[in-house]
Amino acid sequence: MSVDGRLLAGMSILAAVVESGSFSRAGEVLGLSASGVSRAISRLEVRLGIRLLDRTTRTLHLTSEGAALYERVSPHLNGIEEAASYVSGAADTVRGTLRVSLNPLFSRYVLADKLSLLRERHPNLQLVVLQQPDVGDMVAEGIDVAVRFGPQPQSTMTSRLLLRTRVLTVAAPSYLARRGRPSHPDALREHDCLQFIDPRTSKPFDWEFHRGHEMRIVDTRGPLTTTDPDLMLRACIAGDGVAQVLALGVEALLASGELVELFPDWPGETYPLYIVRPSRRLAPAAVEAFMDFCHEISASPRV
Repeated sequence: MSVDGRLLAGMSILAAVVESGSFSRAGEVLGLSASGVSRAISRLEVRLGIRLLDRTTRTLHLTSEGAALYERVSPHLNGIEEAASYVSGAADTVRGTLRVSLNPLFSRYVLADKLSLLRERHPNLQLVVLQQPDVGDMVAEGIDVAVRFGPQPQSTMTSRLLLRTRVLTVAAPSYLARRGRPSHPDALREHDCLQFIDPRTSKPFDWEFHRGHEMRIVDTRGPLTTTDPDLMLRACIAGDGVAQVLALGVEALLASGELVELFPDWPGETYPLYIVRPSRRLAPAAVEAFMDFCHEISASPRV
């Protein structure tokens, strides 16, 4: 026997009759006439093939089969009501568990130090933080909110810009001592340039250089091509080649001298970071609160 809306409605009406004690009082609760309630119970009995209620002109009593059915159904009906109340409240109350996919640079260098503030503001909010590529089907993966680098495609997603961080061309002092420091981006054609693959195209990113209205794309080659940003960064620190990296996350390496920015006079290239949710429809308060919080903590100036 399939479970459909009519069966569920019939069970709800049966529960109202049992709990109110009469067809007329159940009808008042449900917004139906007493005869409408009676017909609904009769239809349910026909569907199930059993008598649920013994009726007299003055009283109603559950049959043994009706009592057994009510005993088993009532907890589920209460659960449905509680779930509906919870979801309705979720539209206004920041609570529950969010599955969030966060770019590791954002989670490490922007969010991590602010988690205590998030918990202070929203003590009933729990995060399940996943680190996934900046692509993928959020709905299929059960993701409520994602923080992703790169331009976001036109879709049913709702995206909000969090920040733009500079794209820097860097090398280790050991590499520069061995190969010399390039004086112009065009000179990189003669250097070992570590390549990072764009997850959207599965091809290495172009090496772009921006200065005012001037933009150059330089054809580069190198000994390493990877999708692992940590591997590329560590190889660069070890002196294996020149890399293009995001300023977010390498400030300490530049300050300590482990890396050197090669072309500070070409400062114009930036890369955007967005926060995204799957639908333009009304979002639960927890989603909106987390998005607002991420926007707030991203608002400080970035290099």
